[in-house]
Amino acid sequence: MADTPTPDPTGLQEVAYAPYRDPEEFITEWTDRIWVRRGVGLIRENYAADSIVHGAYGTVRGVEPVVASTLQKISAFPDRVGQADDVVWEARGDDAFVSSHRVFSAGTHTGVSPYGPPTHRPFVSRTIATCLYRRGVMEEEWVVRDELAVVRQLGLDPDAVARGVAFPAGGGRILGDPPADPLACGDSGPRPAGGARRGECEHVLGLIEDVWNGRRLDRVTDFVARDVTCHTTGHRDVIRPDGYQRTLLDLLAPFPDARVEVRDVAAHDSAAHGGVRVGVVWFLRGTYGGTPAYGAPTGSPVEVLGASQFLFRGGRIVREWRIYDEISVRAQIAHARGDEPSPAN
Repeated sequence: MADTPTPDPTGLQEVAYAPYRDPEEFITEWTDRIWVRRGVGLIRENYAADSIVHGAYGTVRGVEPVVASTLQKISAFPDRVGQADDVVWEARGDDAFVSSHRVFSAGTHTGVSPYGPPTHRPFVSRTIATCLYRRGVMEEEWVVRDELAVVRQLGLDPDAVARGVAFPAGGGRILGDPPADPLACGDSGPRPAGGARRGECEHVLGLIEDVWNGRRLDRVTDFVARDVTCHTTGHRDVIRPDGYQRTLLDLLAPFPDARVEVRDVAAHDSAAHGGVRVGVVWFLRGTYGGTPAYGAPTGSPVEVLGASQFLFRGGRIVREWRIYDEISVRAQIAHARGDEPSPAN
């Protein structure tokens, strides 16, 4: 006998995710229809005509840029398959939801891409796409990809690739002012009354404020378990609180004045996915004036759009997936330094 949908305690109407059984199946099936079965034109049904997409290189408006960029990515990596690792979703009213979709991708570079001619090398990487859907149509998206992992596995020089895709006009503000209280209302809109899994959400925001922003790395054990694992940019995995501290040093030391803004929060409890997970969209603003991780410091501003998913067990974080595009960071610095290739090259 086929499973029947479980009544949604949030009061989310079926129109939000029809014709599928729940928001998770909606997200995974639409992703397969577009990216795996190559129904690229279906984007015009799935996305609003005036949709907004925030990415590592800025914000684009309208559905046609999404169609164009999807065609180009599939052409560059025609055997690429993205498989859903998790979908952390939360209601936004009774006819809309926000989803933090973590995708694990595998493929081969057999087409021409922004990184150059085919290398015929395989790669794996992760993406987190956070999408606001209303009545089955995507209105706004925040998407981050681990492009550093791809570039390194293709055998390419990350700095050379970054110079080739450097921001044509120096970047600019990807997002506006941060929400006053993302626990109540983030960029995707008001959260359910009282906030879903408020305790875990407060725990995550406390980690970001006290440890990330407050630089109290000594307090990391107040938030994460002894056996914590962090999967981060460059397809790197680190373990234990000491490893978690090192990933934060890698992120923050080049930008010692950086502050991380929490832009959106979603929480969901699913036994199939290990329990309570909290998805966060975050945004770092800082100045490249610290550790010379990307060459000589420039004193120039840097913006980093990122997303994380946190898995809880026993009231502590046991796993974080932290995704941001480090190639875009290098590109911003290359532009500020003035060392990106000229169009003639």
